[in-house]
Amino acid sequence: MTRRWLEIITAFLSILLLSLRRSALARAMESAPHLVIGVTHSQTCLLLRKRLRTLREAGFRVTLICSPGPLADQLAQREGIDFIPISMRRGIAPLHDLIALLRLTLLLFRLHPDVTEFSTPKAGLLGSIAAWIAAVPARVYMLRGLRLEASRGGEERLLLRLEKLAAAASHTVLCNSESLRAQALALGIAPAWKLEVLGRGSSNGVDTERFSPGPASLRAELGLPASAPVVGFVGRLTYAKGVPDLLCAFDLLLQSEPQAHLLLVGWFDAAEDALSHAWRQRILKHPRIHVTGMVEDAAPYYRAMDLLVLPTWREGFPNAALEAASTALPIITTQATGACDSVEDGVTGILLPPGYPAALCDSILELLHDPRRRQQMGVAARQRILQHYSEATVFANTVAFYHSLTAEAVTGRPIVPRIHKPAFTNRTLQHLHQELPWPRLRMRYKGCAAQSGYLVGGYSCHGTSY
Repeated sequence: MTRRWLEIITAFLSILLLSLRRSALARAMESAPHLVIGVTHSQTCLLLRKRLRTLREAGFRVTLICSPGPLADQLAQREGIDFIPISMRRGIAPLHDLIALLRLTLLLFRLHPDVTEFSTPKAGLLGSIAAWIAAVPARVYMLRGLRLEASRGGEERLLLRLEKLAAAASHTVLCNSESLRAQALALGIAPAWKLEVLGRGSSNGVDTERFSPGPASLRAELGLPASAPVVGFVGRLTYAKGVPDLLCAFDLLLQSEPQAHLLLVGWFDAAEDALSHAWRQRILKHPRIHVTGMVEDAAPYYRAMDLLVLPTWREGFPNAALEAASTALPIITTQATGACDSVEDGVTGILLPPGYPAALCDSILELLHDPRRRQQMGVAARQRILQHYSEATVFANTVAFYHSLTAEAVTGRPIVPRIHKPAFTNRTLQHLHQELPWPRLRMRYKGCAAQSGYLVGGYSCHGTSY
């Protein structure tokens, strides 16, 4: 009988202890500063891996907002955060955008977050406006790149005004790189005091253990000869990433290096800058081009390359370049905004103007024919990553930044906005309705001068136009 009562008391105490623990956890979550992070498309969740978990472990209650999709569901479950789907379209869709803005505003009024961070063009605009309407104490617009750099004419002017509106609704514009900050300042998107870069840039950093030098064991599986020169590319297969430039350069390369292969680790993205059917067929039917589609882990694919080429027209800060550098690969990329920050020219790789396939081919040949220099660049590239762009360094900067937006965030004291200047000013509102001569990096696919038998921008390769 005594033993029976002892079991009952033990069970009761266990239930009581569990209940107290749950109550304490609930109180801790309520007292923790609430950070809402929003992006447009669930595909962008690939950029948020580990970042959300790091912020949660640093004492923030994190909520993710983006369009519904399996990638967002998986990320929220893996990172241990809340996920609220709100449909947002990448392109301009006035009615749908208005509905999304209303839903975002009502949601933020209901959540009462302490800090918001919205990024990518559509979520950055709608989320920043909604946060301003909901009077969120600390509002951050993360600038991951400038889509307007790939536009011209009326579309470019419209996108510029929308960028300025998103920045005006925010307390801080967090730029992904120094060159992106400089370009945003030159375009008048926000004043200097509002534009900020954490450390040397990058929002994620690199897992230097996963992305590290190692044997190219994947070559056999991909059908790549062990001794063949392999030029690599990682990312979305689109015009903005400079894929047509790369294909034209590769055709030139084969004239001098007929054994070379091109490894494209990426997918045909259905974005506004999607490749035409002709370009897709050119890639798929080429005997020396290998396309993987979207991969869960790109690390082993870098080890199958001799160098990485990223002939992009616009970036914020290319993760592919950082991952390749961490794998001790030299990188050839462009002087475009964001991309130029990822390489120390002549030391860790080569920087070129965008849109010059002949120059791209010459740089590839230069590194393929000089293994010693290629190795030296790779070693320097990895050392640069270890010093400035490891996950530990970048996430430490991120956590420190968001803690600086709050007063003793983990103790639950009242939130104090980091920026005390008003988000909107009369001067800013006037600029939204003015047309000024902006310095631009323009993407031109037609009408450029011919170079080495190529119509740079029109993409005429060996007499075939696309």
